[in-house]
Amino acid sequence: MENYLLLSFILLGSGIAIVPIAVWLGLGSVLGFLIAGMLLGPALIALNVDVDNMEQFAEFGVVMMLFLIGLELAPKKLWDLRRRLLGLGGLQLICTALAIMGLAMALGQQWQQALTIGLIFSLSSTAIVLQTLHEKGLLMGSGGQASFSVLLMQDIAVIPILALLSLLAVPDLAATGAGVISHGPATSLGFSLNLVQTLPEWLRAIVTLGSIVLVIVAGSYLTGPIFRYVESAHLPELLTAMALTIVVGVAVLMMVVGLTPALGAFIAGVVLANSEYRHDLEKEITPFKGLFLGLFFVSVGASVNFKLMIDHLGLVVALTLGVMIIKAVILLFLGRLFGVKGENNWLFALGMAQAGEFGFVLLSFSVATHALSADLANMLIIVVALSMVLTPLFFLFYDKVVAPRYAALHPREI
Repeated sequence: MENYLLLSFILLGSGIAIVPIAVWLGLGSVLGFLIAGMLLGPALIALNVDVDNMEQFAEFGVVMMLFLIGLELAPKKLWDLRRRLLGLGGLQLICTALAIMGLAMALGQQWQQALTIGLIFSLSSTAIVLQTLHEKGLLMGSGGQASFSVLLMQDIAVIPILALLSLLAVPDLAATGAGVISHGPATSLGFSLNLVQTLPEWLRAIVTLGSIVLVIVAGSYLTGPIFRYVESAHLPELLTAMALTIVVGVAVLMMVVGLTPALGAFIAGVVLANSEYRHDLEKEITPFKGLFLGLFFVSVGASVNFKLMIDHLGLVVALTLGVMIIKAVILLFLGRLFGVKGENNWLFALGMAQAGEFGFVLLSFSVATHALSADLANMLIIVVALSMVLTPLFFLFYDKVVAPRYAALHPREI
């Protein structure tokens, strides 16, 4: 009990102390939380805090965020995004994976390991990008909608990527053992709850589809009566409990059938977008989302292995910038191809250039399935974390350099 109280005090106190300064300096709350985590890292290690488990717990903030975004998107609006969701999102995954695979092979990796690395770094950070776009009021613009479409496609693609990684095992690694990875076990997506992984493929597909249908039907027809029943008690805390129960329940159901909880929460949010209780749900969930996301960003900052990074500083920086530049160039090209123009295209490319939080999960899974060695995975974990830490600086570059330049050239352009 004392340990949890001390940890809560440290995490909340650091955020309260540092985030206002970061916001005042124009860096944004995300970078403030990341800096707080980086400063706290050594202290958390000294206190024997399991940062990996803390981050897995804090990932629930991403689930809540996607649920709230779903509430803002009625099914018709989501259907209008289908071209960017499938076309832009799908092409981004393929092009980025192949480009980074080529870079990895040029650096001496076998094709299986190179493809594994390419798939992992094809994903971006849903938490950082959407939270930053929301704070800046840019989520509903052309660049924000393109970013959202790609991020949603990436969340959908996580499960096929996991299945593919299990087929990319390197015999030499399987013979020598996976080794030990220093970040996040593969259980952060709830594999212990995955009850369908032993089923035949056709039956697994039916169960997964049935679960999605269950969420849609229950959300459409049962939410109203349940909320009216809860409201009859005239206790505001019960409404909060009901809202959390919906999000947690859908997340657990999605893990049971092998999908990502974030995807399930988004589906539930879309289903409830036309509900009369939409605004009540949004009001009750929003404070929890902010707290969990703050904790998630702190844990990402604390997860940076400074000793390993300093020992290989040149390589780590070169890999991080190389990955981010490759992704930004691909995104800039694809954005223009799909009609994202001007400063919106730069917002899309710069904001999505980092690796994502699912990279930690996929790297751990890759070691467990002998697709990557533990030493290589530990190095790549630093690249993932560092790219996330640098992302707010990319947004700052957009705010201070790109947006003013386009505003001066096209003062009437929206």
